[in-house]
This record gives sequence, structure tokens and C-alpha cells, in this order.
Amino acid sequence: MTEDVMTIRTERTPNPNSLKYKLGKLILPGGSANFPTVTTAERSPLAKRLFAVSGVTGIFIGSDFFTVTKQEDFLWPAINEGIAPALEEFFESGDPVLQGAQEAPKLEDIGDGDADPQVIEKIKELIETQVRPAVAQDGGDIVYRGYDDGIVYLEMHGACSGCPSSSVTLKQGIETMLQHYLPDDIKEVRAI
Repeated sequence: MTEDVMTIRTERTPNPNSLKYKLGKLILPGGSANFPTVTTAERSPLAKRLFAVSGVTGIFIGSDFFTVTKQEDFLWPAINEGIAPALEEFFESGDPVLQGAQEAPKLEDIGDGDADPQVIEKIKELIETQVRPAVAQDGGDIVYRGYDDGIVYLEMHGACSGCPSSSVTLKQGIETMLQHYLPDDIKEVRAI
């Protein structure tokens, strides 16, 4: 009898308090889920098990990876010791990654004011095709939340949330790219 073996690779992220765990298999096809606190993890058996590891403060689940954010005073070897049994318990349980609706309840969007719908669509397209894939490589996600008076509002998830380099990513990366494609429409990009 052959037993399935899962290889888990860890990858550093730009956030020293977040570590990305690549599973090598799809766990959440075509989606992502952000659990910034233990109280938000109720609908995810995987996130609940990971939050049970001492020092874990946030979980972000991508299509084939998850990112753990830890308390600053905890060391990664101690966190990793608890992650392996939590994962084993989860996969042996047969529980789904998420229970219920695939979409987490959203915060109210900032809104798009009286903006040109074509500009909004172009912003969303650029974020979806240029920004999100790159940010996922670093163990996080960025979600469009609104556009008003030349300002694009984005929500940071996973390793991006609380990352020391997130303001550089927003200003020098995303803002510059959006201003390149939409020079007359983009004044600034802000995290919410």
C-alpha cells in the first residue's frame, strides 16, 4: 500500500513575522481566504488548527499555500514544531479548508464615487493581472476596495498585512505602475 506523501516547503516573505508554506497541491482552487485573528477563523477548520499553535496571530490561505503570521517575540522553529502536527491532524480529518460560503464577509467598500467605470475596470484589471500574482509569490494578497477622487484604496492580506516593506510596495510598485497606465486618473494608492 502506497501512502500519499505531501512535501511542504517554507518560503520567507518580505515580512519577517510571516512565513509562506507551499503545499504542492491545491487546497483552495481559484480563491483565497484571510483570517487576521482567531475569531475570524470560525469557518475554516484549517485556520482554526493553525491558530491553536502558540504564537500564531494570522492565517492567509491561497490556492496552494498558506501564510502564517506570528507574534514578534516567538521564534520560527517553535512555530514550525506546532504547524506539522496541526497540518497532519487537518489532512487526516478530511475536513474542507473552508466551510459554508467561499467568500468571507467583506468590509464595506470605500466606493467608486462618480468615477468613470472604464477607469475602475482598468484599475481592477491591472491589480488582478499585474499585482496579485506578484504579491501571492510573497505569501499575501491585495484586494481592490475602492477608487475616489484619484485615490485607489487597497486592502492588504497575509504577509502583506503589517509588512515593513508594504508601504514601499504600495508607493514605488503599485502606485507607480497604476500611474504609468492611467497617468491622468491616479493620484495616490492607500492601504486600508
